[in-house]
Amino acid sequence: MRTVRGITALAAGAVLGVGLVGAPAQAAVTNDTTRANTLTAMQGEAFAYASYLAYGAEAARNGHGGIAKLFTATAATELNEHFTEEAALIDFVGSDVANLRESIAGEWHEATVVYPGFARQARRDRCPRAARLFDELAADEARHASQFRLALFAITHPGSGARVPVGEAVSPVPITAGGPVCSGATQANLEATIHGEAFAYAKYTLYARHARDGGRLRLAQLWENTAGQELGEHFSEAATLAGLVRGDAANLRTAIDGEIYEATTMYPSFSRQAASVGEDEAADLFAEIAHDEAGHASAFLLALVDLEVGGAGGARDARRS
Repeated sequence: MRTVRGITALAAGAVLGVGLVGAPAQAAVTNDTTRANTLTAMQGEAFAYASYLAYGAEAARNGHGGIAKLFTATAATELNEHFTEEAALIDFVGSDVANLRESIAGEWHEATVVYPGFARQARRDRCPRAARLFDELAADEARHASQFRLALFAITHPGSGARVPVGEAVSPVPITAGGPVCSGATQANLEATIHGEAFAYAKYTLYARHARDGGRLRLAQLWENTAGQELGEHFSEAATLAGLVRGDAANLRTAIDGEIYEATTMYPSFSRQAASVGEDEAADLFAEIAHDEAGHASAFLLALVDLEVGGAGGARDARRS
């Protein structure tokens, strides 16, 4: 996605006879508020990606192939364009060593603080299914931290003979549609979990791409396999307990609400803030994404109308949703 000012700069360069090869690279965002807004946006895009894949899978199970394709295609845009371009805006991806250190810190914090605390709360809330899940997630994240530590040692001590582990591919767990199984603080913790695991997936996907581009294929595989577990198992299991997925009509309404908020409130405000501090590249990107999200909302609304009047699955299925 090329921004408006980026196009203007290219045109001006052509008129003035300035070669593109010598053009200076766009500086990363430096304003603290703009950077924080970009991270907020990235978290939203990562969650939209994971949620839309789940909604698409449910639509496919219900025989609504058109809705499934719409959700899947929109999910790809949220991750491969919006999330990725926002990450580039703030130089989110560092060196492999820096990325490993960040991964270790995050996984260890989840393993020793976040998920054990969530498990204790789930027991207080008398939600044993959530307590068991949080215990499992804590153990998984501790293993991830250990694997990342070994990878870091292998990379920083090339003569040690240590090899970068590749992790283990985990088969995705299907998400069961339905309402929340817990309440209170545990429900809030489950919602925090699915947001966090969706972001971890998106982040590790970028880290893996960076490692692969640099020729570190085993490290790329480690991040890919870890990302696969974060999304296909952790997100999915927590999403079932949190009641993320409902019927197709309800899922479309949730998506419409989210896209309208981003198109009319969140991204326009982020764009104005960025423009006010001279972060023109960020301002333009946020404005473009706002237009994209408006288009997504329109597409979801059309799908919902079609579903409700019986054009995509029948009115009976729509009422049941």
